[in-house]
Amino acid sequence: MGNGDIRVRGLAARAGGWSAQHRWAAVGIWVLFVVLAMGLGSAAGRVDVNESDQLKGETHTATRIVEDAGIDEPAGETVLIQARGGDLKATDPEFRDAVDAVVRAVEGTGRVTDVTSPYDTKTISKDGRSALVQFDMRGDSDTAGERVEPVLEAVEGVQRDHGALRIEEIGGASMMKTFADAFGDDFKKAEYSAVPVAFGILLIAFGALVAALLPVMLALTAIMATMGLMGVVSHVMPMSDTANSVMLLVGMAVGVDYCLFYLRREREEREAGRDARTALRIAAATSGRAIVVSGVTVCVAMAGMLFTGLAEFEAMGLASLMVVAVAMVGSVTVLPALLSLLGERVEKGRLPFLRRRKRSGGTQDSRFWTAVLRRVLAKPVLAVVVAAGALLAISAPALGMKTQQLTLDQEFGDSLTIVQTYNRLNDAFPGGSEPAEVIVKARDINAPEVKSALADFRDRAISSGASRGPVEIKLHDAQNVAFVYVPLVGGSDQDRAGASLDLLRDEVRPATLGKVDGVEAPITGQVAGSKDFNDQLAGAVVPVFAFVVVFAFVLMLLSFRSLTIAVTSIVLNLLSVGAAYGILVAVFQHGWGASLVGAEGVGAIITWLPLFLFVILFGLSMDYHVFVVSRIREARLRGLATKDAIRHGVVTTAGVVTSAAVIMVAVFAIFGTLSMQSMKQMGVGLAAAVLIDATIIRGVLLPAVMALLGERNWYLPKWLHRLPDLTHDETPRAVAAPAERDDEGEPLRV
Repeated sequence: MGNGDIRVRGLAARAGGWSAQHRWAAVGIWVLFVVLAMGLGSAAGRVDVNESDQLKGETHTATRIVEDAGIDEPAGETVLIQARGGDLKATDPEFRDAVDAVVRAVEGTGRVTDVTSPYDTKTISKDGRSALVQFDMRGDSDTAGERVEPVLEAVEGVQRDHGALRIEEIGGASMMKTFADAFGDDFKKAEYSAVPVAFGILLIAFGALVAALLPVMLALTAIMATMGLMGVVSHVMPMSDTANSVMLLVGMAVGVDYCLFYLRREREEREAGRDARTALRIAAATSGRAIVVSGVTVCVAMAGMLFTGLAEFEAMGLASLMVVAVAMVGSVTVLPALLSLLGERVEKGRLPFLRRRKRSGGTQDSRFWTAVLRRVLAKPVLAVVVAAGALLAISAPALGMKTQQLTLDQEFGDSLTIVQTYNRLNDAFPGGSEPAEVIVKARDINAPEVKSALADFRDRAISSGASRGPVEIKLHDAQNVAFVYVPLVGGSDQDRAGASLDLLRDEVRPATLGKVDGVEAPITGQVAGSKDFNDQLAGAVVPVFAFVVVFAFVLMLLSFRSLTIAVTSIVLNLLSVGAAYGILVAVFQHGWGASLVGAEGVGAIITWLPLFLFVILFGLSMDYHVFVVSRIREARLRGLATKDAIRHGVVTTAGVVTSAAVIMVAVFAIFGTLSMQSMKQMGVGLAAAVLIDATIIRGVLLPAVMALLGERNWYLPKWLHRLPDLTHDETPRAVAAPAERDDEGEPLRV
């Protein structure tokens, strides 16, 4: 059979073949799809997740009551007035003058309402050295940060006139403005940096401008199309800004990777002496098929987030699933069309200082990985013991993982003045910066039994030890709703504040408000929201883990028709996820090397990250696994001995896996440089896991395990032979490959 007569079959091969034959049609369809998706998304607009849909439980009930009543909670602000030292007390004339000056100053801006004096509300600390002036911002709370500047300036003016006192403002609006000023550009910088970083690495990998541009452009068009689709889909399942950022992160990573796999294989076949048409068909039959298998696996993993019941997770999961699917389709359709159109011009813009490495027999051998594999395959038992032992040791800290919603000082450190104000406020008024909110709904909020229950609740909240007060009650007579604000003992200590919340929910409320018929009194707030989130997430862990692992196992079983490959795939991926968890705990919880990434004093992992990382990493790690194992299986079916097939598969994929891993690590590491600790944790966790996956797992543990298993790698029980055949299509004849592993003239099945 001649060079151009290699026969292929299968979805990826047929898609690639059609696109190569109908080049302009394929490119035109892709461009039309991207434009239509963006246009439809722009016309539809994006519907974001409502606050009431964020969580279930009491937090959801409280938000529903407020929304149904039509009450728009204003952004509350607090001015902390505190003696810097000495014997100055809140009862002293100088202190009173400062309080009066603050009240006059903020009222004079015309931007605030309901200004209260600490002498009326009793918001004076036990030691008498601190007091709180409280007020609300006028207008929509979501945009209050844009209007708070004159109020902040007024408070600063009072501070200049009273040097013996510390006068500082904190609240929803002031925090919104401060964080927008300090960190508002963080995400944009990260998102904008991802593209040039990926392009630079590809330029080094390919040494040619056009070849480097192709993956980046396809990834960007996939992201653009997905952004449009998110707008349409959001009318069924609301989206969010976080989902958009995660989508961009995942889309850039997998979009570039998939194109890289395809493009590298096509170039490899052409350099092996094949004509352009045959090289494209082989790339479609091999890398194209690996992309489809990997893409479907990643989509299944992302779909696991839909089982959490958490609106934010569902949005992130669906957005990630869509961008992976779009990138996968683009890689096996428009990419072959572009390669067919460009031909040799794909090498245009070659950089003179990046000389082309000579290749032997069309394969790019890596001296480093060849040397590593020689030792791994010579002593596979030792390699497994050392590599697995190292990963288990790295994973060990994860056994003591502590998850929680990060407090303000944990999330941002104490570099910002407002964070220092937050700490001082919590020290003087434990829980005062983030009180529990009891939303009381009654048939008649002014009924004697309801008023009596509210007063009893306020008293018992303090006498029970859940709060040191003051407990504030705001009535909304027209809506028959009352807001009760309870500062929790424990303050920013989440464990102690959580215990205080449990006391309110389990003892104080049932003994007071719970005795009045027709009264609803869900307790919400930052601490309550964190607890409800943790409880709901804990309930979702087992279903999500089970769904992802089972479906990934089934996909590997069908794709390689090997029970052994399916099992080892799951085990190796779990090892890499465990190692990522261990690194996160060691750095961010125990502080080992925390100064290297700017994470001192965090002491915990943000609640949502472990499940999020599991889903993302389990999906992304399949990229390399499917690609490497596919090449090993190719070589084995061509007649190579198992160890030779392992050596061939790992060494010939080393270049593309290394390039893909470097891109992923670089993109994820950008997020590790952000100021927010939650984003830093996500970036470090993802980057570390991908690095481990591409080196220890794929370069050492996978070949060592496969070498030990030998022919058992391809074991499939007879009772499973009736399963659908989705294997890498190869020639049914086992033909021994010559030493240079040149497969020219061999039929390929895809």
